[in-house]
Amino acid sequence: MKGGKEDQLRLLRKYWLAEQRSAEAYRDLAEHEKNPDRKDIFLRLAEAEERHAARWEEELRVRGVPPPGLPGGWRRRWRRWWRQAVGPSLVIRNLERAEDRQEKEYQKQRTAGIVPHELSAAYGEMAAEERTHAQVLQKLGEPSRPKSVAEGILARERWHKRGGGWVADAIYGVNDGLGAVFGIVSGVASATENQTHYVLLSGLAGMLASALSMGAGAYLAAKSEREVYEAEMAREADEIRRHPEEEKEEMALFYELQGFNREEAHAMAERLFARPDQFLAAMSRSELGLSEESFPNPVTACLSASISTGIGALVPLIPFFFCGGVWAISLSFAISLVAHFLVGAAKSLITARSWWSSGLEMTAVGVLEAVATYTLGFLFRVHA
Repeated sequence: MKGGKEDQLRLLRKYWLAEQRSAEAYRDLAEHEKNPDRKDIFLRLAEAEERHAARWEEELRVRGVPPPGLPGGWRRRWRRWWRQAVGPSLVIRNLERAEDRQEKEYQKQRTAGIVPHELSAAYGEMAAEERTHAQVLQKLGEPSRPKSVAEGILARERWHKRGGGWVADAIYGVNDGLGAVFGIVSGVASATENQTHYVLLSGLAGMLASALSMGAGAYLAAKSEREVYEAEMAREADEIRRHPEEEKEEMALFYELQGFNREEAHAMAERLFARPDQFLAAMSRSELGLSEESFPNPVTACLSASISTGIGALVPLIPFFFCGGVWAISLSFAISLVAHFLVGAAKSLITARSWWSSGLEMTAVGVLEAVATYTLGFLFRVHA
């Protein structure tokens, strides 16, 4: 929001109006809600939106401008009638989308570096709260089942672990190495008319490059994920320090969505709050979907990716250590296609697909790869 003054005021008015409209919708839902627990949740969501609106109103008044005011009269009556007519389910879905949009808007403004420094923390806090509200609405909008009111609230996290952990990384590493060097072997064999030493040299270079590249990529990716996690944890800790009551209220709300009544939820949140480290970890899991266990060790990720890629890349080269010419090329193609099938079958361990269809799919990919690279080599054939 470092643009012109008018742009700043326009955004502040827009945010104030969006928060007020959300608060109004929550109060309308609470007014017609028969379930006391759901009614209480709607009222607390309305209060949270009103706090957000109050913050933007304060920023407007600091700049010497009053808030725009929420249109009333027949427009207010129309909005109330419409919410009653379409029913709570549709209203909740619309509110969930609105909360999601608002979170993205706050994050976009914050990460784009156009927010004044003094407002950056407020943007982060509100984005986190809007994310929480969207998660709550997602559960409120689903048909409840006995003992599973909050089932899945953490299953739809924006942050998630990749299935299979290092095993999955190893399988995909083998696949990448195998595919890359099989393509090199096929193309160079075609281009050099099966001259073994050229094929072997280019294959070994490809194996080394692929292994180092995959390892470096895995290391940097894992390190970046952990750095983002640590930054989010620091921001969450700061929010807890500056707004302890609001954070406890959010934690209690998550417990209520798991089937506890309000008194039990608040008691559990209070007990957890007495252990700051555990409270921070719980809030990060509930609000952000983050946990330290979800991030791989960078060194482990690097070694797993490098070694598995190297192993996969070595497979097409094995025959060239024992024979040459057409025999070596033919054996390389044969064992590479078998390896493609085995890698595809292994993928079924983490994808839940049929091992047979997954293996055949990978074999077909290998055949297409060989044809494409062989054709390319033929077009650029080098005559000795």
